[in-house]
Amino acid sequence: LHRRMGEAVARVARKVNDTVENKADSLDLANCKLMSFPVGVYKAVRSVAEGIHRISLANNELKSITSRFVTTFSQLRELNLAGNYLHRLPEEITSLLHLRAIDLSRNRFRRFPEPLATVPALETIDLEENEIAEVPTDKLASMALLRSLNLRANPVGPEVRLLVRPLVPFELLLSPEEPIHP
Repeated sequence: LHRRMGEAVARVARKVNDTVENKADSLDLANCKLMSFPVGVYKAVRSVAEGIHRISLANNELKSITSRFVTTFSQLRELNLAGNYLHRLPEEITSLLHLRAIDLSRNRFRRFPEPLATVPALETIDLEENEIAEVPTDKLASMALLRSLNLRANPVGPEVRLLVRPLVPFELLLSPEEPIHP
């Protein structure tokens, strides 16, 4: 177990070093078995954090994203958090003024993460395969740049199915309704 953990830590360190050395605009920590964002990464990327526009933390074991993560990577345009155990986002996510796409599919959200409704540049929200039943339709309708909201494989209520153009200017993806058997 310790060796496996050591290998995972080394893999994260390698990926972070690549990003820093190449002044890359993306940081890929997908599939690293992370339970939280490694605090050491903040120090390691300090010099290049402003230049990082894409981060993938997909398929880890994250239960939360901290406000420090959001404030450190303030220039993010794409954030992939698919396949984790997240059920909420920090309020600070609203400070990501350049965030255009967020992937929160295959997580544990029971309700739509409301802070997203005030992220100004957001164009794409993927919430496929969560446990979302309610959606703040009024807030979503006011999102100027939203183009696509994926709510497939969520137990959304019938009122969400009434959200069609021109009521909402974005594409709403829902699973087909299951026929109700008596």
